[in-house]
Amino acid sequence: MGRPNFVFILADDLGYADLGCYGARASVAVSPVLDGLAAGGLRFTQGYANSPVCSPTRFALMTGRWQYRLRGGAEEPLVGTARGDKVVGLAPEHPTLPSLLRAAGYATALCGKWHLGYPPHFGPLKSGYERYFGPLSGAVDYFSHRDMTGQHDLYEQDRPTLRQGYLTDLISDAAVEFLQRQDGQRPFLLSVHYTAPHWPWETRDDSAESRRIGNALAHKDGGSVAIYRQMIRHMDEGIGRVAATLRATRQIDDTLIVFTADNGGERFSDNWPLVGQKMDLLEGGIRVPLIAHWPARITPSGRCDAPVITMDWTATLLAAAGVEPHADYPMDGVSLLPAFDDARWDPQRPLFWRMKHRQQRALRDGAWKYLARDGHEYLFDLSLDERERANQALRRPERLVEMRQQWERWAATLPVVPADAAVSLVCGPEDMPALS
Repeated sequence: MGRPNFVFILADDLGYADLGCYGARASVAVSPVLDGLAAGGLRFTQGYANSPVCSPTRFALMTGRWQYRLRGGAEEPLVGTARGDKVVGLAPEHPTLPSLLRAAGYATALCGKWHLGYPPHFGPLKSGYERYFGPLSGAVDYFSHRDMTGQHDLYEQDRPTLRQGYLTDLISDAAVEFLQRQDGQRPFLLSVHYTAPHWPWETRDDSAESRRIGNALAHKDGGSVAIYRQMIRHMDEGIGRVAATLRATRQIDDTLIVFTADNGGERFSDNWPLVGQKMDLLEGGIRVPLIAHWPARITPSGRCDAPVITMDWTATLLAAAGVEPHADYPMDGVSLLPAFDDARWDPQRPLFWRMKHRQQRALRDGAWKYLARDGHEYLFDLSLDERERANQALRRPERLVEMRQQWERWAATLPVVPADAAVSLVCGPEDMPALS
């Protein structure tokens, strides 16, 4: 078998239990294509995002390292005020997943959301992608393709482009077109980064809603659970077209498809049994669906319960391609290839998070989770209490101290949170669940 192809699909603000294969409580199937990929591959039950908000997770995915190592990764998230900034973005000289694979002979393309800094200093073509189609910012309207300031934000390569259509479908179209152009001479990395189901709350049939809300993309007077689920269904249909193209071109057996989300869901998401959502280090803010499908390597119907995190996929794809990381930028993530051979595999390493928003800290170590926010500390045994309702801090004070110190030792190895790092309240949940 030669070097595999990669299709990495990233949803935006998708909750842990929003897909059928993760227990969605919808009366109508929301994600039949993704459910089929999970049945034919490996489903991770303890998949985590590197952050509970968009752009920090994307910094981690691109670099395979803690996002806190990069100034742009401190933004929660990176917002439009960063336009023209020379510092807040993914520096072109930093090795990335696409730049390392491209140097090794891979064709590389990103179809969808970038959200890692603005031209002229930053952009997909400066960080390893040969082809790009999509929006640069964090949120755009699905029909007008304008951001929250009213600025047009849809690009092909490094130039603005005018297209008619629903953005989820346009991203799927671009992904299919890229696959159809591949001639088999080079393996490829195709990143498909949907904006769905991020607000604004618009389905394929909601062009009138787009006109009504104008630039008020984070509107709170629209949307519904039904609309949210239909947005997921549109994305799932696009993924079905991508998978069908791989089958038609006889590439699916040798292609690793990964599907996950950049953070937990928001507002209309169903995270049962988890609590918390976007901007929140409770499980609902950081635990996400995670599916791997690779017929040549992965046995169908697998389930892996090991805690894994977004940046692990950078190390995984490089290892699968036989590409070494840059010596000066070692991976913080670990390769998940052993889980493809034995779903019982567990790297047994701690996972850490920090947020400027509400001064949050979190550490997952085995079944135990340490959480701090707003000056209060919590300790949960996730093997018994996934809903994080039973605070064990007073009952197990020695473990609380041990995990607090473990978190502090980790944090001391990273840059401090810059005082001027942005926190976008637009992205925050309206009602934070009570912990006590």
